[in-house]
Amino acid sequence: MLNVPSQSFPAPSSQQRVASGGRSKVPLKQGRSLMDWIRLTKSGKDLTGLKGRLIEVTEEELKKHNKKDDCWICIRGCVYNVSPYMEYHPGGEDELLRAAGSDGTALFDEVHRWVNYESMLKECLVGKMAVKPVIPKDYHEEKKVLNGILPKSQVTDTLAKEGPVSPSYDWFQKDSLITIVIYTKQKDMNLDSVIVDYQDNSFRAETIIKDYSYLIHIGLSHEIQDFSVRVVENVGKIEIVLKKKENISWKSLGHPLENHNSLIPKKDTGLYYRKCQLISKEDVTHDTKLFCLKLPPSTHLQVPIGQHVYLKLTITGIEIVKPYTPVSHSLLSELKEPVLPNNKYIYFLIKIYPPGLFTPELDHLQIGDFVSVSNPEGNFKISQFQELEDLFLLAAGTGFTPMVKILNYALTNIPSLRKVKLMFFNKTEDDIIWRSQLENLAFKDKRFDVEFVLSAPTSEWNGKQGHISLALLSEFLTRSLDSSKVLACICGPVPFTEQGVRLLHDLNLSKDEIHSFTA
Repeated sequence: MLNVPSQSFPAPSSQQRVASGGRSKVPLKQGRSLMDWIRLTKSGKDLTGLKGRLIEVTEEELKKHNKKDDCWICIRGCVYNVSPYMEYHPGGEDELLRAAGSDGTALFDEVHRWVNYESMLKECLVGKMAVKPVIPKDYHEEKKVLNGILPKSQVTDTLAKEGPVSPSYDWFQKDSLITIVIYTKQKDMNLDSVIVDYQDNSFRAETIIKDYSYLIHIGLSHEIQDFSVRVVENVGKIEIVLKKKENISWKSLGHPLENHNSLIPKKDTGLYYRKCQLISKEDVTHDTKLFCLKLPPSTHLQVPIGQHVYLKLTITGIEIVKPYTPVSHSLLSELKEPVLPNNKYIYFLIKIYPPGLFTPELDHLQIGDFVSVSNPEGNFKISQFQELEDLFLLAAGTGFTPMVKILNYALTNIPSLRKVKLMFFNKTEDDIIWRSQLENLAFKDKRFDVEFVLSAPTSEWNGKQGHISLALLSEFLTRSLDSSKVLACICGPVPFTEQGVRLLHDLNLSKDEIHSFTA
């Protein structure tokens, strides 16, 4: 494959770079929205310049197409003519041109890994790179029937040396059960460390070990009815118990499927989706709703605190993907019992944008319809809470969503915690999500305090007003003790987050004391 330019991406001066590691959008010309792009791809216009032909592209040929009006980019072995897409790209033309005439896979993954480029750019496909596939030396090993632990060579040795100790697995059976045991050799494993999916006899168990993904992916030799997952945390052992459909002895577990028994960096794994059913949606504010999605019965998935997933819908023939952070059913579960068990349902607070493409389509779904939900993503670590004494949360609008589970977890599970403060920025009082719940929580738990800040209040508003500023934050960020261990979390629109991070640094918070949520 081609060498990727060793350059900073996005460029330091690019509008797409933000202090927190997210990305800014570049204002698009009128008539250059995502919907306009979809219309263009369906117009029948030749967007490749090849009149419908697909060709094999050599490195030499690819390098020739490196200008704005003649720009080819290779992503995972497929070459696209992105010139027609230039004016429609939310990140701006300059970002596309950084990969012009080259392999842009790494650059793409750094910012856009979750985007379904195959669907978005299918009418721009020029062809494939003229590169012969490399057959791994141990390819014949993959064809062996599984019967317990596979050779260690099938776990990527070089990556394993750089990352965690190589995990392994084994299996055994009883009359009615099969037990698959994964030995992670890590002590900080829990139920949200493993994701299991079973569909059409394909069994897939992904275990997140630090920043790596260990995958068990097997075509089972016999059908199963259901399964359960158990984690022995102090030794890092994961047990997945499969209930046989028939009480017969299995001679083998099955045959290996794609990437079976692999350990690779999480950033290099593709997103895996499963279809979840819409169970309910209820109004929270005038433009925000609480959606409840039910996981398939054959899926074990618990989204870690501070992480997000991607929701995927097919709109006018193109797959559109957007990131959302799951929330709890409510802030105060003791006051309002969840109507459904947490481990099989995922809740999302989502603002509906009428002129948008994705959220109106999501809002039009009927109860019983399906939405594809990805595996979790994100770099927030629970370890940041260790010995934490003061927690400061800054949220704007639906940037409140990651704070929901953080708030619940902090007040319930951090013995050292003295104080949690939330400063919640909105335009008007009507925009404040779960205002009464927040006020009730502050009344119930004296460690918690909430301040609402409005940018467009009515004359009756007596609280704080304005935008995020040094004056507001300097008053807000008061430690319970001078030596308190603190953490400040911030989430909201990119300009809010950028400005907030700068102000937090100006107030002498270190990089390790700040976590900004971006997707």
